[in-house]
Amino acid sequence: MRITGHFAALAGLLATTVSGVPGAQKTVTITKTIEHTKVQTKTVSVTHTASTTCSASAASLSSVTYAATTTTSATLAPASSTSETSSLTAATSYPSTTYATTPAYPFCTSSASSFASVDAVHPRLFNYNGTGAKFFAGTNAWWASHVLSDSDLDIVFSEIKETQLQVVRVWGFGSVNTDPGPDSVFFQLLNGTGSYINYAANGIPRLDAVVSYAEKTGVKVVLNFVNNWSDLGGIASYNAAFGGNATTWYTDVQSQQVYRDYIKLLVSRYKCSSAIFAWELANEPRCHGCATSVIYDWATGISQYIKTLDSKHMVTLGDEGWFAPADGIGDGSYAYGGGEGVDFALNLGIKTLDYGVFHLYPDSWGYNETWGSTWILEHNAVGAAQNKPVVLEEYGGPPSPDNHTAVEEPWQATVLDDTMVAMDQFWQFGTIGLSTGLSDYDAYTIWYNATEYTPLAREHAAAMLEKAV
Repeated sequence: MRITGHFAALAGLLATTVSGVPGAQKTVTITKTIEHTKVQTKTVSVTHTASTTCSASAASLSSVTYAATTTTSATLAPASSTSETSSLTAATSYPSTTYATTPAYPFCTSSASSFASVDAVHPRLFNYNGTGAKFFAGTNAWWASHVLSDSDLDIVFSEIKETQLQVVRVWGFGSVNTDPGPDSVFFQLLNGTGSYINYAANGIPRLDAVVSYAEKTGVKVVLNFVNNWSDLGGIASYNAAFGGNATTWYTDVQSQQVYRDYIKLLVSRYKCSSAIFAWELANEPRCHGCATSVIYDWATGISQYIKTLDSKHMVTLGDEGWFAPADGIGDGSYAYGGGEGVDFALNLGIKTLDYGVFHLYPDSWGYNETWGSTWILEHNAVGAAQNKPVVLEEYGGPPSPDNHTAVEEPWQATVLDDTMVAMDQFWQFGTIGLSTGLSDYDAYTIWYNATEYTPLAREHAAAMLEKAV
């Protein structure tokens, strides 16, 4: 889904109070626009105190250097397509702005944990914990990689674990064209001279921390590499640096090389970690007006490339699940017309994509809420025809606070009772009591321990785990 970081640019502000949460007497500003958006609040700077060094199991990352004290500084290191070592080296004279460094994080320490995979006996399901195929529920918390406080991550992953949600989807991207300063998290700076990786305290170490806390709690993470939307940079930040537009990006040589370099950086960094559930090519890729072959060819090439870097982890596309007329599904309306250049059924056949995902926001797409169950059944049928797992990766509605149960419970019941959908992940998990007060939020947020959290998160997660294989 799309997010935006500027309240002033949005219309229709309305206020609400988080209910059902002790000590939650706080006013939350929620926005609703004509097109469904996700609202991103600004994260404030918090001092790092972590001091543990990387485990010996991450010896392949020894070329990364972190200073041990906050009196030293680090610059943004340039990415390189020539070698893994050079792309991980934190040494360059550009840009001149420097930040305090942070100690390394102890990721890749849970060597005894199982890597998630498609189950060999039940190929429409996952074996994610070494105990055999299971159905399960997950969530999204895109913002977890963009908070600066370790204590906040401890709260977030502990609460997700306690709820029995098994997987959380987190943004692995955050690109900028100009340096926003040390109070904002970003991983990559793009301009006409190339790509520069931020290894300072507000950069790649925040992703390290996410992987570290996921390992600590046993929660697994879906990490994606770029945003179709301009929020947190996205494809637009590549185009601003290297030219092109939202459709030519998929075939632009320079943009695709920089994108692959970034993929290589993250995959090489975390391929030793069992906390990674899957690598995801993009958040909601679209190529409006393009032939569906454009994204099919792009997804084929990129997923093949990832598999050459890491054969242990799964790969998925990250699309919304649009159908095309060639599929013979639906009534030819927006979700079935192929206008966004995505063909779910075609893409699911890519051998180097381990499972398919689809999203569900009827209010944004011009459909009624009950149609949501039809959308779920249609994707389940395609998964059955190709004998591959499918995941309802995002779903939300209606766009109003603490009032989602009546709409989303029937969708969850469809997944639970009428399909072999392996996992569903509600959009999105929210919590209070962080150093910033509230986590980032939007009108679709399901707040931890709010009244609706019980049926939509706790009870549904338990029911999915109890579902017979």
